[in-house]
Amino acid sequence: MKAVLLTAMVLGLMFANALAADEQTADVERLAFTLFMIGDSTMANKPLVPPNPERGWGQLLPIYLKESVRIENHAMNGRSAKSFIAEGRWETVLKKLKPGDYVIIQFGHNDEKIAGQGAGPFGDYKKNLERLVSETRAGKATPILATPIARRRFDKEGKFFDTHGDYPKAVKQVADEMNVPLLDLHAKTSELLKQLGPELSLRLFNHVAPGEYARHPDGLKDDTHLNPLGATRVCDLAVEELTTKVPELRAHLKK
Repeated sequence: MKAVLLTAMVLGLMFANALAADEQTADVERLAFTLFMIGDSTMANKPLVPPNPERGWGQLLPIYLKESVRIENHAMNGRSAKSFIAEGRWETVLKKLKPGDYVIIQFGHNDEKIAGQGAGPFGDYKKNLERLVSETRAGKATPILATPIARRRFDKEGKFFDTHGDYPKAVKQVADEMNVPLLDLHAKTSELLKQLGPELSLRLFNHVAPGEYARHPDGLKDDTHLNPLGATRVCDLAVEELTTKVPELRAHLKK
């Protein structure tokens, strides 16, 4: 009888230790790292109330990832790499970085608007990307570069054309020269728009009929910013790229 009780006690202790180990493992997974996102309006979180037809693709990313990843989306409407740094937004992220964290960097749309201020693709734009990469690594975190997503543009014959010029090429150069994982969202979204064509691609962007949303009483035709469907579709593409280009993140993706 004593032997049976002793055996039961030992098995119970082993089971309790196993449970404790599982709980510790779960805690570690839940608190694995933070994934920071810095960029422009195409990535940024958008307010939901009052009703808003616009979404950034980064706003959807938490849906795809397990609780082991904490996401902080610092992307902001209207920001270039230059203004994001100048306004102290990058410093805010830097102060939070911990070893093992990741930073997705996606600029370009607004850098094009200030190209005459030295922010041409191979001028300050490229230098700012290099700075963001170097300082991310100095914080013992992993930088991930992303090319800007494509705008919806079709000519009179219905053929897609690009508006970003050499900016995606500059991102790729930095990725190659500094050995940084690259999410080529420009190529992915360009291909998607070509596949959908002028009519079907309207479903992805911020096109609103008059009276549909109170914040846009006269309607809206916006071929740069995404609606919920567009943000979800672009996030699909981003996750596909993450799976291929940053394979260590696969374990943190929901199945």
